[in-house]
Amino acid sequence: MQTTRVLRIDSSANNESSVTRRLSDLFVQRLSERQSIQVVRRDLAAGLPFINGDWVAANFTDPAARDADKQAALALSDALVEEVRAADVLVIGVPIYNFSVPATLKAWIDQIARARVTFRYTENGPQGLLTGKKAYLLVASGGTQVGGAVDFATPWLKHVLAFVGITDVEIIAAERLMIQGEAGRQQAIERIASVLQPEPALAAA
Repeated sequence: MQTTRVLRIDSSANNESSVTRRLSDLFVQRLSERQSIQVVRRDLAAGLPFINGDWVAANFTDPAARDADKQAALALSDALVEEVRAADVLVIGVPIYNFSVPATLKAWIDQIARARVTFRYTENGPQGLLTGKKAYLLVASGGTQVGGAVDFATPWLKHVLAFVGITDVEIIAAERLMIQGEAGRQQAIERIASVLQPEPALAAA
């Protein structure tokens, strides 16, 4: 059986009480019951450095001309890009903070969205280079309706993932938890079960 390489991204500032972390735990567990997986986890809760002038200068310097300082400026970004490039499946926990994504998740996107590395511009427009991957967004919100008029998190994240080539994106949401409570969590749990139904051969075993 071929092993599926999974990159799990956590971005909630909460730990034990995080809904997205618990949903991601469940998702990865169910996925492991369905197929052989290898998981790399990147927890963004401690924060990531924002890109700055040194980063931009290094990124737009020809790789062959980068000195040690420029290589160091891009070292973390290079590692983050390689994690995405190596993955078959991305599992991204997305708590909605103030109608959008956490700053740490935005910082992660800024580190991996790199011209000539994960996307390029052609005469036909931008072309994403991180193709052939599936992404699952495990989303939680307190009052925001996912996909609604003031959800600026999931449409943006789907767009930017597509920009770097990840167009197969599925949203699993525990939404409006301050209103729906446990019903919102249960909807997400049921959605995970539906998305990760056992393979026919396993179901018949």
